[in-house]
Amino acid sequence: MNQVDMNTVLDWIVKYGGMLLLAILFLIMGLAVIKWITRRFERTLKKREIDPSLLPFLKGLVNIGLKVLLIISVMTMVGIKMTSFIAILGAAGLALGLALSGTLQNFAGGVLILIIKPFRVGDYIAAQGHSGTVHEIQIFNTVLKTPDNRTIIIPNGGLSTSSVVNYSMEETRRMDFIFGIAYQDDVDKAKQILQDILDNEERFMKEPEPMIAVSELGDSSVNLLMRAWVNAADYWPLNFEIWERVKKAFDAQGISIPFPQHDVHLFQEK
Repeated sequence: MNQVDMNTVLDWIVKYGGMLLLAILFLIMGLAVIKWITRRFERTLKKREIDPSLLPFLKGLVNIGLKVLLIISVMTMVGIKMTSFIAILGAAGLALGLALSGTLQNFAGGVLILIIKPFRVGDYIAAQGHSGTVHEIQIFNTVLKTPDNRTIIIPNGGLSTSSVVNYSMEETRRMDFIFGIAYQDDVDKAKQILQDILDNEERFMKEPEPMIAVSELGDSSVNLLMRAWVNAADYWPLNFEIWERVKKAFDAQGISIPFPQHDVHLFQEK
């Protein structure tokens, strides 16, 4: 490197070095302040008992917005003219918007979900071929937790425009059971067994009134339908218990539960 180049470098360091160092320090301090502000903002929201669904979304929005302002301030400090930068940013934003149209759709979907509130954190839903408990509603995605502790991340764009089944929105649910008995078994006796199970279970509601009826004459069985309403929280625990109770009660009373079978007839060719 010759003397002219060395002098140029030294002049640049003298002219911009202090400004660049100041900008770096400002950036480090700014990131620390943003982290502190974000935590304080989150605590304030929790104290005011804001809907848990909004917490991650608002926290992320504030964090990103403050960081964008910090970067613009740092660029101004090092002497970058914002007029030309804004023009470049606008062109880049247009290209980026076209490239990230799906991401922007997910962002808009997240906003719609938080405004319309088809589900909240803690609700059990089924959507996009998946089901689970809503763990978190983020800016771009919704996080579900399955009963076997799997994590499912669904983009908000598709989630906001497709059908969603919310199992937790209503306080009560109807339980439907289909029990098959053999054709030679006594239908009235089987219905009475089911009625006794209904009468002896306090978690079944009396209104709407439960019902028991023959629903179908199947290929291998007479199918009995049993319907009853319960509180949503009792649905799954009671569902597993009833199947076991009916099986044991049918066995004790001599009611058989047939399995599918076919009769094969062989004809001897003359």
